[in-house]
Amino acid sequence: MKKILITNDDSFEAKGLQTLIEAVKDLGEVYIAAPAFPKSACSHSLTITKPLRFIKVDENFYKLDDGTPADCIYLSFPEFFNGEKPDLILSGINHGANLGEDVTYSGTAGGAMEGAVHGIPSIAFSQVLKSFDSPKTEVDWEVAKKIARDITKKVLYGKITIPHRHILNINIPNTKKIKGYKATKLAYRLYGNDAHKHLNPRGEEYYWIGLHPLAFKEEKGTDFDAIKNGYVSITPIKLDMTGYEALEKLKKENEQWEIDE
Repeated sequence: MKKILITNDDSFEAKGLQTLIEAVKDLGEVYIAAPAFPKSACSHSLTITKPLRFIKVDENFYKLDDGTPADCIYLSFPEFFNGEKPDLILSGINHGANLGEDVTYSGTAGGAMEGAVHGIPSIAFSQVLKSFDSPKTEVDWEVAKKIARDITKKVLYGKITIPHRHILNINIPNTKKIKGYKATKLAYRLYGNDAHKHLNPRGEEYYWIGLHPLAFKEEKGTDFDAIKNGYVSITPIKLDMTGYEALEKLKKENEQWEIDE
């Protein structure tokens, strides 16, 4: 029986996590290790400045006291598998999109990346909250459950291949009718600055970072374009972040470099 390890970044109580568990619970032997508290935008961070403790929630289900998604994956190997590895890692279902360069911030993607570091096929699932049908459209988690189950089965049965040290970044549109799947590249995210400066009751200044609008450069073939048009986006992401075109340029320039005195 395949061993499936699940984490997320919205905490062990999140609706998306429960949806993902329900989606795949009969596809293998399922283990869950999730943060005790929300850890959105923690990226691929590990906690190295303090001890961490697993707390049992249910059978094969633990929360990690103040740990990140990457912590959950890393520590699950000795906790659940005696140092061995599961067959598949799933992270999510995130409450909100992880499109474009947002994957570099995402704790959901970070959990999957920790799996890829260890050579384990890994998938990050995210449910887009913004609707392009109507601003009043609410998330249908049953649709997200169906998509997560279908993609997980396709990976387990070899219909979708995840290359070594890659993850699949999946975004599920919030639409009345999903049209299908699209293999996509990351979109060009348009960022601003939504920092709010306030005073606490003691008169001390503090900042609170707000939410950016879901704004992207319009371009065909991207994850955002797929979502906007009602398709599930499937984006392969590799851990090797080397800019190869820039590297070749640097190599040519390097021929003329000298160490300045």
